[in-house]
Amino acid sequence: MRFTSTPRGARLARRLISHRLNDWGHPYTSPTNETVTLITAELTANAVRHGHVPGRDFHLRLAEADGALRVEVTDTRAERLPATGTPAPDGESGRGLLLVDALADDWGVTPRPSAPGKTVWAELRPRSSERPSVNCGAHPSSP
Repeated sequence: MRFTSTPRGARLARRLISHRLNDWGHPYTSPTNETVTLITAELTANAVRHGHVPGRDFHLRLAEADGALRVEVTDTRAERLPATGTPAPDGESGRGLLLVDALADDWGVTPRPSAPGKTVWAELRPRSSERPSVNCGAHPSSP
């Protein structure tokens, strides 16, 4: 989905991810939902703060494949690549990617192949005890 590159757009993106994960069987209060939602919040906030180009939106993608959840946030600013660093002890920013690095199983940056910009992505592999059971709409038979 596409969102305006504003704090409101970042909040809406975070809420959408949480709702989608709930729909996919990762309840709102589950560690998986909370972790992926936090990762999304950090990546979208960075897209708004560091990847904003006036008049351009950011894109958000959530996918689930091979037991991993992958969040991708694409912005149009190619020259500002994310990097982890040591924030000032009394600073109010600079910890977002440290959180992503600590919470995600993997994360990285790839250039946009068809336009200027970059995609920052993160993957989380839920523990097997948290993976939803697949229910294809079948109802258990009554005794």
